[in-house]
Amino acid sequence: MLRLLIQFISIYFCTLKKKDRNCRRIFTYFEKSRGSCVIYCHHELYNICRPSSSMDVMEEWPEIEKAATEKRRELVLQGPAVDKKVSSCRGLPSNIYSLTLLNYLEVSQCPSLTEIHEDIRHLTNLQSLILCRNKLVSVPDTIGSLKSLKVLDVSVNNITVLPEGVTQLRELNTLNVSCNNLEVLPEGLSQCTKLSTINISKNHIRRFPADLYSERLDLLSSLVASDNCIEELSGDIHQLPALKVLDLSNNKLSEIPSNLSDCPKLKEINFKGNKLNDKRLEKMVNGCQTKSILDYLRGKGRVRQGEDGGGADGGRNADKKKRQQQRKKKDKVAEEPDEVEEVNKMVVRILHISDAPTALTVTVSSEVKDVRPYLVCCIVSGMNLKPGNALKRFLMAQTKLHEDLCGKRTIATIATHDVQLLKGPLMYDVKPPTQLKIVPLGRKEMTAIELIRHLHLEAEELRKQKKRQNVTGLHKYLQLLQGKSLYPCLVDAEGHVISFPPITNSEKTKIKKTTKELFLEVTSATSLQTCKDVMDALIVKMAELNKFTAEHQEEVGSDDEGDGPPQPVGSSEASSQLIIQQVRTVDQDGNLKVVYPSKTDLSKDISNLSVIW
Repeated sequence: MLRLLIQFISIYFCTLKKKDRNCRRIFTYFEKSRGSCVIYCHHELYNICRPSSSMDVMEEWPEIEKAATEKRRELVLQGPAVDKKVSSCRGLPSNIYSLTLLNYLEVSQCPSLTEIHEDIRHLTNLQSLILCRNKLVSVPDTIGSLKSLKVLDVSVNNITVLPEGVTQLRELNTLNVSCNNLEVLPEGLSQCTKLSTINISKNHIRRFPADLYSERLDLLSSLVASDNCIEELSGDIHQLPALKVLDLSNNKLSEIPSNLSDCPKLKEINFKGNKLNDKRLEKMVNGCQTKSILDYLRGKGRVRQGEDGGGADGGRNADKKKRQQQRKKKDKVAEEPDEVEEVNKMVVRILHISDAPTALTVTVSSEVKDVRPYLVCCIVSGMNLKPGNALKRFLMAQTKLHEDLCGKRTIATIATHDVQLLKGPLMYDVKPPTQLKIVPLGRKEMTAIELIRHLHLEAEELRKQKKRQNVTGLHKYLQLLQGKSLYPCLVDAEGHVISFPPITNSEKTKIKKTTKELFLEVTSATSLQTCKDVMDALIVKMAELNKFTAEHQEEVGSDDEGDGPPQPVGSSEASSQLIIQQVRTVDQDGNLKVVYPSKTDLSKDISNLSVIW
């Protein structure tokens, strides 16, 4: 009987193996296993070897089916659920490359995605291609066929080489290849004449390609190349007429060309973390503003021109050089205090719990450990939000931190509150979606489940109106709560929810221009150190913004958020010093979990920040 069954299956596979390579593979395995006890029934073998139909793919990837049937222009695939499907399919399904109407495609946060098929060339209408936070090891050269592409983001992957096809993207204006394993950039980027932003930070790049300094790149305004191995910056950098931001921090530069001062629009430079031969310049780089550094380089360039002179002019220039050296020695003592004073403008003073008249404590429920277990908090005073656009700048900085350092809130979430509107002590707890009630920013009170439903409906309406799959605002964070039966929340002494991470915080504690003290919270499901790193970055950014506000003396209420007419800023409000009050986080038994900031926090080598304990 067994022999007859084997013969029957063998004949059946003979008819199939010519049609499908999967069947050929299974048949080969079956042939080798004839003498063993491995037996598959007819139905099981058919299901294993039958060719996968487009219907199977559609069932597994409903997002692609929806994009195809609704003729959508945008498609976003991200997160654990998508990653699971990528893993089971060993990549993206082939029919994704038939969505030729797409102008925006994002596939992100999928560690199982290691390659993109060369059929990407068919998506000729793409204007934005976002492939960040995956594990891509390469990008196909056929990407050069995407003639309409304006934004290419392949950051946070394992890419070692960029294909030459990138240089064929004539419409490209934003290129982000940060956080990869690149050692060189392809020659020919000057052909991408519409480039305005390049981010190649956190790679292993040793030099820029020569044509990156080309006058053809007359729209290039931002070049970020921090945390690489770059050893030289060419004097030809001045040929980039639109350059506004240049970040070469944490590289291996020993010289900064004086020609850099000839960049007409340069507003922000960062050369920190480089061991420069000119120690005075190194000191300025670590502590002074861009204008001071450019002025110094400009003067240095004039001296060098004098040294190159000859004959009588050369003699006069030599005398001039001596006088300049004497003047330098005389002025050095006077200039150094000014530089030190400028460095010390960004001051953060730590107020210990024991010195705080009303120290705030946050109790953490044991139930948060399975949801979003990590939390650090502190109170900041001295942040001047009244003048001009100070509040707007702060909110934009918070949004940028959410997008970058916080990984679009997947790594951590920041929330800010007005201390005067808080009623302590606070409790960090979890609640079922139907019991968590909050007054979300700009909305009326509702339960979390109602808020999520509203946001889903809004997102769907936006998709229908714009024929797009991706959405903005709070809607893009909804997937972070998928599969959660309990939601994390921060509750005040009266039982009001003031924060619902990672979605929103409460209108009741919203910060305004009149806010004098801010309660900061950072939550994460990743680690406690992640919370601390994000909080460190937030405080440093606040110090920078406060310094900017103090120096520019904008009018109060100029962005129409003040309670009264515009008024000049008084001298009492012009100080940029921040005071950080420690906040203790304890468990339900009162045992200390963490206090922030501690002596180990805010301890990174930030030379333009002075932390006083």
